Amino acid sequence: MIKTIQNKLFPFIIALSALSVSASAAFYSVSGLSKLFAGAAFAVIVMAASLEVAKLVIASLLYQYRENLPRLLKYYLSAACLVLILITSMGIYGFLSAAYQETAALAGNVDAQIALIETKRDNVKEQLAIYSDEKSSINEAVSDLRSGLSNNVIQYKDKETGQLITTTSSSTRRALEKQLDQAIGRQTEINTRVDNLNQQLFEYETEIVEVTSNNNIAGELGPLKYLSGLTGKPMDQIINVLLLTIIFVFDPLAIALVIAANFAFEQLQKKTKENVYGEQVEEEWDEEHAMDMVLNDMVKQVGDDPLDYLFDEPKVVTKKLPKDIQGIFLDAIKHAKRAGKNLPNVSEFFD
Repeated sequence: MIKTIQNKLFPFIIALSALSVSASAAFYSVSGLSKLFAGAAFAVIVMAASLEVAKLVIASLLYQYRENLPRLLKYYLSAACLVLILITSMGIYGFLSAAYQETAALAGNVDAQIALIETKRDNVKEQLAIYSDEKSSINEAVSDLRSGLSNNVIQYKDKETGQLITTTSSSTRRALEKQLDQAIGRQTEINTRVDNLNQQLFEYETEIVEVTSNNNIAGELGPLKYLSGLTGKPMDQIINVLLLTIIFVFDPLAIALVIAANFAFEQLQKKTKENVYGEQVEEEWDEEHAMDMVLNDMVKQVGDDPLDYLFDEPKVVTKKLPKDIQGIFLDAIKHAKRAGKNLPNVSEFFD
């Protein structure tokens, strides 16, 4: 019971999958084509939608009537189906490429914003380097001035006593103290500026991190940037290969699933006939044997004595076939006609 349900359910699953993929391909294709011809978007949507439906009908028609279709019509429908697949693929490519361009444009704005912040940061770094060098020079000057103050010693001999007297020069001390005060003031000013520049540098670095991490573009284009860095190829080239891979799989898969659904339902119909008639009804059935069975059962000679057939004209009586086996003989007649065989009119033997 479960196996029977599975066998009957699976064709519907294939059909549902075919419809879902076909509907998705049609939606993306129609959207992409409407963007390519934005001046007549509604007309393009109507036209593209009708072509999408026609494509699925053509695929089913080519499979179900592959043996009976005229050759020229079959070739034309096959070529039309291929062209429609290409049109659908172009529409899907246009839709996906437009979506990527929007994301890439947002990513470009983010990159430009980050580049501006980095420029400001680099200017601060240059100023910080200049003040750092000046700070080092002033620190050395302050150190030298303090050393000069500590070494401000002069010696002279007292004229009266002749003794060597060691003392300090007040003028030199005043000059050194004045220079030292100026150097210390400049040192304090530079230290303040260096602290401010470091604070600005920290703020710029924080802003870069926030801009980089607080947007969704980084998550969307992160894998592409990784592949670009890994392969050394531009990101546009990588996305182009990805889009071509998608479109070459998308719509051909939809058509293949439509054909597979037709095949699955055909097999399900054969299994249903097998269960009804108790025997397998194959497409390549023995048609000659079937016709012999039909003629033998439809035409029966009436007579008590078999020798009467030699002297009397046989009497033919038309007999209706039982209803439960008429389907088998009708299928046999259909197959024989497909094979090009000439058959008599036997409609009177059927209800």
